[in-house]
Amino acid sequence: MPERLAICRLDPAAPFPAWVLHEGAALFSVTRTPDETSIVCAEDDVPPAVVRVERGWRALAVAGPIPFDAVGVIASITEPLAAHGVPVFVISTYDTDLVLVRAVDLPRAIEALRPGFTIEDPAAPPSAFA
Repeated sequence: MPERLAICRLDPAAPFPAWVLHEGAALFSVTRTPDETSIVCAEDDVPPAVVRVERGWRALAVAGPIPFDAVGVIASITEPLAAHGVPVFVISTYDTDLVLVRAVDLPRAIEALRPGFTIEDPAAPPSAFA
């Protein structure tokens, strides 16, 4: 996916982060647990007041949907990335799995995945692999 993403951490008692909800938002994820609220969104959407933020991530979309009873899909992706020293942050939705890698690691991630996966459009910024 072309946009640069940020991963943010808010206090679990913080109000819902309305700043992620706008018409131009192509991708965002908000997850609340008893310990935190995590947000993944476009870097440009993060307000300056957010202190705990990791910027510079890109998302690779796994071709799907993947059946809920499928086993080892994410492991088959993260194992070659780990072998190449590429850290990941994974988001799963009902129909889609996203593997986030740091933008600086994106070429190394593609190199690690190319032997076992088909990259949809290697000439353009990588958007998906299957």
